[in-house]
Amino acid sequence: MLEAVMLWNEPNNLSHWDRYQDPDWALFSDMICLAGHRLAQTAPGLPRVLGGISPIDPLFIRNLFDRGLADAIDVVAVHGFPLDWNRWHVGEWSGRIERIRELSGGKPVWATEVGASSIVSESLQAWAVDATLEELRGCADRVFWYALMDLPERWEAVTRHRGSEGSAYYRHFRMGVCDASGRPKPAAARLAEWVPEGVGVCEWVYWQERDRFARMLSLLRMLGVKRVRTGIGWADWDRPGAEEWFDYVMHELEPFEVTLTLCFTPARAGRTPHHTSPPLNLPDFANFCETVVRRYAHVPAATV
Repeated sequence: MLEAVMLWNEPNNLSHWDRYQDPDWALFSDMICLAGHRLAQTAPGLPRVLGGISPIDPLFIRNLFDRGLADAIDVVAVHGFPLDWNRWHVGEWSGRIERIRELSGGKPVWATEVGASSIVSESLQAWAVDATLEELRGCADRVFWYALMDLPERWEAVTRHRGSEGSAYYRHFRMGVCDASGRPKPAAARLAEWVPEGVGVCEWVYWQERDRFARMLSLLRMLGVKRVRTGIGWADWDRPGAEEWFDYVMHELEPFEVTLTLCFTPARAGRTPHHTSPPLNLPDFANFCETVVRRYAHVPAATV
């Protein structure tokens, strides 16, 4: 079941939006407004979530809302990793979320990526599950733990910067509560204790990785997870066979309450040929969002 649609991902992170082409985020704001208003017509009542911001920057939210974003979205999302990349204490969660809620006019705030790497130790990661979720219990309207499984060592984290991040880059590969083969770490048992309180899991489905996807589904069921955040890349939607692949993925995810993230510009549609680029034609992103929502939210086809 499609529970919500997230419009972009980490727009104030250079790995996800090229701020050099859009230094004041005017293009981004216009693009999200177009998509948000289109979805309000396409699927009334389906929550529209602003792509989770990382870092949690109140000035960024103020800028977007000053540009008229309030009517285009229903929920503001934040991402935080104070034990790995952010320079603040895990006990600051509440204050940071309340500031975002205040600047967004009281809209719900979802923590759509929170987590801790096991690169230092698996026991520290297990402790972090309880410490983080205890802090978020009373302040975030919804929480998704990132992630379910580690990334295989042979992969490259293409939305990150190996050269500039140094050793921090490798934390990305150890964010799962299970390893890449599906072996549960101690954190998995801790996360399972929080699932009955509504905590979900953020886990990306990688292009044509059928074995990994099957393992993902099995682990979600094992942990009792009901809420899942994943995504469909606009760039992936451009690939040959995309509809067949994503039809399969979304069919298998039907038993879950899915928050679907839509982001990443196809090379042919960008101002530069890169997934972080603003599109040449901003309504193209709204067209993509409408296509996906009509297909997977079971919205009737538009009448001519």
